[in-house]
Amino acid sequence: MTKYKSQSFLNTFRNARKGMRLSLKSERNIRIHFAAAVLALISAYCFHFSTVKFCIILFAIGSVISAEMMNSAIEFALDSIYHNRYSRMVGMAKDIAAGAVMLVTIIAVMVGVLLFAPPFAMLLIG
Repeated sequence: MTKYKSQSFLNTFRNARKGMRLSLKSERNIRIHFAAAVLALISAYCFHFSTVKFCIILFAIGSVISAEMMNSAIEFALDSIYHNRYSRMVGMAKDIAAGAVMLVTIIAVMVGVLLFAPPFAMLLIG
């Protein structure tokens, strides 16, 4: 049994939407990833990507933004617990979370290059 009031199903969506708004409002890196995602989706639409390619792009976008949001959540939680005091272990945890974001982002960029290079090359060649 939990001491917290059980939420309705609708409230869980409200809280999730609030978390997305909060992350977009407070985290510069998420805004950058979001802008890159919009650009990638518009480009994919303009190049008439297949459904499969579109799904691959959506998965890459979702992975990067989710990793960035998890990184932010870890940072906020640790800063709250440790009251923004320095701790070597907290620093290590934050660095590992940031490294996870970087890894997912590098893989997403590689996926983007593989998917967008051929249509861009055709556009340049003529």
